[in-house]
Amino acid sequence: MGGNSGQLSIHTYTSLGEDGPFGFVEPPKRLTGRLIMHSMAMFGREFCYAVEASYVTPVLLSVGLPKSLYSMVWLLSPVLGFLLQLVVGSASDHCHATWGRRRPYILTLAVMMLLGMAFYLNGDAIVSALIADPRRRLIWTITITMIGVVLFDFAADFIDGPIKAYLFDVCSHQDKERGLYYHALFTGFGGALGYLLGAIDWAHLKLGRVLGTEFQVMFFFSALVLILCFIIHLCSIPEAPLRDVTKDIPPQQAPQNPPLSSDRMYEYGSIEKVKNDSVNPELVMLGEKNKNPAEQTQRAMTMKSLLRALVSMPSHYRYLCISHLIGWTAFLCSMLFFTDFMGQIVYHGDPYSAHNSTEFLIYERGVEVGCWGLCINSLFSSLYSHFQKALVSYIGLKGLYFMGYLLFGLGTALMGFFRNVYSTLALCTLFGVMSSTLCTIPFNLIAEYHREEQEQQKQQAQEGGPACSGRGEGLDCATLTCMVQLAQILVGGGLGFLVNMAGSVVVVVITASAVALIGCCFVALFVRCVD
Repeated sequence: MGGNSGQLSIHTYTSLGEDGPFGFVEPPKRLTGRLIMHSMAMFGREFCYAVEASYVTPVLLSVGLPKSLYSMVWLLSPVLGFLLQLVVGSASDHCHATWGRRRPYILTLAVMMLLGMAFYLNGDAIVSALIADPRRRLIWTITITMIGVVLFDFAADFIDGPIKAYLFDVCSHQDKERGLYYHALFTGFGGALGYLLGAIDWAHLKLGRVLGTEFQVMFFFSALVLILCFIIHLCSIPEAPLRDVTKDIPPQQAPQNPPLSSDRMYEYGSIEKVKNDSVNPELVMLGEKNKNPAEQTQRAMTMKSLLRALVSMPSHYRYLCISHLIGWTAFLCSMLFFTDFMGQIVYHGDPYSAHNSTEFLIYERGVEVGCWGLCINSLFSSLYSHFQKALVSYIGLKGLYFMGYLLFGLGTALMGFFRNVYSTLALCTLFGVMSSTLCTIPFNLIAEYHREEQEQQKQQAQEGGPACSGRGEGLDCATLTCMVQLAQILVGGGLGFLVNMAGSVVVVVITASAVALIGCCFVALFVRCVD
């Protein structure tokens, strides 16, 4: 972006939303192809998630992980994510890399995902090639595999926030909505393809014999898909850096106002700021010079200021985060135990019987059919995300939000009462409704809230009034994503206890239904939708 003022020839590259007479201009309309390229990150991420869901339990069992360490494997990643998500979200709001604010974090997390997959899918092969002693080899195999699972989960959960913030930074409001729908569409496609490839018996195919085991085959496909998808994503839409670059300013033509530093930094929030009570359009267009950029960056990055931003969060943001937490808690309750529910409750198998017994073979058959149910969930999630665009004009974002929770709550309740294979698979379509709802509606509402605040900021700037304080979009997206990690902690720490108390996996779907219906009431009463 460039701008002229008087005789000055200034080329500035700022974060979108900061270049304009009142601190904000709408980014240009993005081509559909660009938005599809941006969505490829969600395709690759969900493909790798589906591979993990299909293979991580067999991998952990094959390396001999003690049962006492299972809870640590599943809880360590969300705990780390919950503690660090907000810090990284705020850091990306203030990142001054020339490549942009979000893409350096996305690239780093994508590399961490790749390393995590390499460790947990190839840990046994790597350690076997390096260590001969059986006892040491077992210890190191378990260690490397655990590190891989935690690293992959951490990065895959973490990366959603920067991807959404990247979309919000470079797109107009209409393109944000379109982009979120494409995200949901390709999330479903990626998950479906991952589950389908995971269902193939690669050990009896030529590729499986060439690469060694089915774990190596799935790493080959996962690494290939992940690398290609993120290269396409990172090249999709140019991201302007936060730092301004000012060129060719002759000293004799410098303005009489205080000089503008070429490496100055803006205070970035969910709405842009105009601090002077009386607005000088020329200075506002060029940007406001901070008194001490280094001090401001340090202040923005302290935990105290981060907590202050969260405490001062407007009530409608807080209610949206709570509803997102309720929704993900309900969704994870059913998803994490769904294949076990199919094997034990629907097929009446027994996972604790001898591995050559009929009961165990029946249980394994139920788990396989459960994987097909998860595939149906992913496909219908993509299909429903397409229909959302038509439905939103009739019932609005809040109506879609309420309907997603309601259908999921009723569907999981019906699963608990009607334990039939075909009805259960049919009701998996409602999992897709919930998945698409959680991936799009909360972030659409965040975009609506940001647009409303930008309009208010523009109006205040025109009237010469003081600016409102705001948070960065990265922090807002990170706060929403944090709710996913908190839901994982709640489900991982509490649902196993409920199953042990009830003595049946049926309590999983009943709990999911109850939490979803509570979420319905919360959305109806507290979540605000912008007119």
